[in-house]
Amino acid sequence: MQYLDFEKPIELLYEEIEKIESVGSKTKVDVSSAKKELVKKIDETRKEIYANLSDWQKVQLSRHPDRPYTNYYISRIFSKYQELHGDRNVRDDKAIVGGFATLNDQTVMVIGHQKGTNTKMRQLRNFGMANPEGYRKALRLMKLAEKFNKPIITFIDTPGAYPGLEAEERGQGEAIARNLFEMINLTVPVICIIIGEGASGGALGIGLGDKVAMLEYTWYTVISPESCSSILWRTWDFKEKAAEQLKLTSKHMNDFGLIDDVIKEPLGAAHSNPEKMADTVKKYIETSLAQLIPMDAEERIQQRIEKFSKMGFFTEE
Repeated sequence: MQYLDFEKPIELLYEEIEKIESVGSKTKVDVSSAKKELVKKIDETRKEIYANLSDWQKVQLSRHPDRPYTNYYISRIFSKYQELHGDRNVRDDKAIVGGFATLNDQTVMVIGHQKGTNTKMRQLRNFGMANPEGYRKALRLMKLAEKFNKPIITFIDTPGAYPGLEAEERGQGEAIARNLFEMINLTVPVICIIIGEGASGGALGIGLGDKVAMLEYTWYTVISPESCSSILWRTWDFKEKAAEQLKLTSKHMNDFGLIDDVIKEPLGAAHSNPEKMADTVKKYIETSLAQLIPMDAEERIQQRIEKFSKMGFFTEE
């Protein structure tokens, strides 16, 4: 496992355990008692560290290379997953995946950003930054789900929509705007979960739902801390300050009323216990679907419109 800079004390304790186990193996001495004490100390240290995380440290956790991505949640939570490809116009955008799957006995449509688990796959997935065809593929799958009256689950994890010239030429802004317009009017239940990074329109493109939730150590805002710092101070050196001022964490978003729920992560964050994290997300989806499916479609749409219309602070003159 990789450790972040603020997790260094935990890494040192794990190294101590490895040394003790090595000594015990060579000398045939019982080291179980010493190991038990170190394990206890690791838990205490982890609790202390995670109880006092800064906003920037939470941003770092959302980007941890071992953090579970969309495909992991799909494989762990759903069965009979059939991935669907292409926007029927340009190409298949690998930054967004989706398809029909089964949750218990319920067929659902699952869609999400996928970053890739190694260098080659990250390049293939464009680091989770979708082009217009990615958002058009997502919309095609949503409309397909609506046609067959199946709930939609989206997993959001992107540093933003791809900002390249070719993406703008093919209508990046229009594609995202079209998704917002269509998602607000979908007749089926829509559940959106931010599992990592939630940046700008790239996140919003699959982020309008009856339920919008964030994992505990994720962020959701109009711009990344680094980009904000580079615009305001012409350098990335103030990214920690930018993260603090942006109020981008799950707690901030919940306090502002911009999301519906915060899904608690295991001690040590999602990457420390992916199985438990997936089980928690599954329970949240099951509970949400149980609330949303019995509702009348028009009632769901109206509640969705009212919820998003009330967001933000403004005055009329």
